[in-house]
Amino acid sequence: MSSTSPDSSPRRRSSWPWWLLVFLLLAGAGWYGWQWWQSRADEARVAGDVELRLEALDERVDGLRRDHRAQAGRLQQAVATNGVLRDELLGLGERSAIIEDSFARFADPDRHGAQALRLDETELLLSMAQERLSIAGDLDGARRALALAAGVLEGVDDPAYLSLRQTLGQERAALDALEAEPRAQAMAQLDAFAQSTAQVQPDRRSAARAETAQPWWRRAFANIIDVRPSDRAVAVQPADIAAARAGLQLEISLARAAAERRDVDGYRAALRRTDGWLLRLLPESAERQRLRERLRAIAALPLSLSLPTLGSTLAQLRQSRATSQESRQ
Repeated sequence: MSSTSPDSSPRRRSSWPWWLLVFLLLAGAGWYGWQWWQSRADEARVAGDVELRLEALDERVDGLRRDHRAQAGRLQQAVATNGVLRDELLGLGERSAIIEDSFARFADPDRHGAQALRLDETELLLSMAQERLSIAGDLDGARRALALAAGVLEGVDDPAYLSLRQTLGQERAALDALEAEPRAQAMAQLDAFAQSTAQVQPDRRSAARAETAQPWWRRAFANIIDVRPSDRAVAVQPADIAAARAGLQLEISLARAAAERRDVDGYRAALRRTDGWLLRLLPESAERQRLRERLRAIAALPLSLSLPTLGSTLAQLRQSRATSQESRQ
């Protein structure tokens, strides 16, 4: 037993340093791995902070761009507003210059401001009278405007406008001699003609006598075929009569519309077509001849005034004022 114990004890003592070396190596490897992991975590945290800062910077840049665009829009709006204000200021300056010029002209002792005002009012009334006649066909309104112009012209004591009163008197006398405005008179007669034709009934007995006067062979075959000239065909059937009446009233309405706008060609063309419907609606008779003559008389009526003195007072007044102004200059 004493021979084996010395060999075993040295073997146990020699194995202890190797385990220590392995432990130290493992400890060093663990410490190195922990340090590497810590460095990677720090890098990831730093990278996340950098990305957050970059996103924040992008948002700030976008905000600055939006503010820049808003400021540019406000600047453009301010420039446009300044342009409008500048134009309005220029307009006010022009109006002020016109007003100053007007006051200067009225303050001129050679102009006679009261007389100029009366002449301006007279010219305005004469223009109103002419427009009432040419546009609205208001004969009474034109007469009243001319009467007012004559009253204002009485206050003008300048001998240069003495002949103007005589011209105005002639124009008023010509208007007073008119019974009605031509367009209104033509439309009134056209309305009366439309009412008279609405009450006309076709003479079927004349058509029946015309049929009995035909030969026997034509009367026998009349239910099979009926040949008539298209330019002398008279409506016999109720549907044809109703269509003829509708066409007649339609053409009268067209003639009335043409007279309203003073279209002489359209007015007379519509009345010619109305005459064609009369031939279609009524057979040859004294009544049809009377209606056709009446229609021709209505078509010959004028739609506008043809007075030679109409507007002469206004033209003479403007000519006199222009001559007076040139003589002062």
